[in-house]
Amino acid sequence: MSKETTVSRGRSHIRAAVFGCIATTALVLDQVSKYWALNTLSHGRTIPVLKGLLSLTLVRNPGATLGLGSSMTWLITVLAMVACVAILVLAYKTISMRWTSALALAFAGALGNLIDRIVYADGVLNGKVVDFLDYGWSVGNVADVFLMIAGVAIVILIISAEPFSKAELERQTTQDAHEPAEDERAFHLSEDSNGVLYNEDSIKLVKSAGEEHDGSSNSSQAGAR
Repeated sequence: MSKETTVSRGRSHIRAAVFGCIATTALVLDQVSKYWALNTLSHGRTIPVLKGLLSLTLVRNPGATLGLGSSMTWLITVLAMVACVAILVLAYKTISMRWTSALALAFAGALGNLIDRIVYADGVLNGKVVDFLDYGWSVGNVADVFLMIAGVAIVILIISAEPFSKAELERQTTQDAHEPAEDERAFHLSEDSNGVLYNEDSIKLVKSAGEEHDGSSNSSQAGAR
């Protein structure tokens, strides 16, 4: 086994550990908060937190965020399962710790709501999510907060061109390696005016300058006569 392979596996294990720690911590926070909400807010109790902005009110949501898809609980449950598997696959493939962290939060959020749909189901795939963070215009939970943070983080990673896979990292490295060569070529071209010629464009440039110089010299000589 090569040293490079050993280092790569070591980093992979670290990323897996980070993913597990973040996902587990976030999932525990979500489930504990929901357990508290079920035991504290079950009788229609509302606890104001920030007047006009946030209160705690228990709501059983059969749909997705903002109550969308309330009549398609089974489909949302299946999509949540697919999302959890897809996130795990992406987390396995990435080489970036930043991507790993964002995916861990996304996984915890998706799994947290999926657990609700399974545990609190009255039949097959018809469970309702425990929501209690009432913003006035929508009611969500801690899992939704993690999903939102993960979504923002992923957008930032995409915009900042954070390499996701080894192939992307190698491609960026290759592009970066070519940039000095272009700068060096531009530097040589700037020296071509001193007689150092490297390509046809430089030669044409010098020839053109020489012809103009000869033409102006001939004109000066004719004027002197």
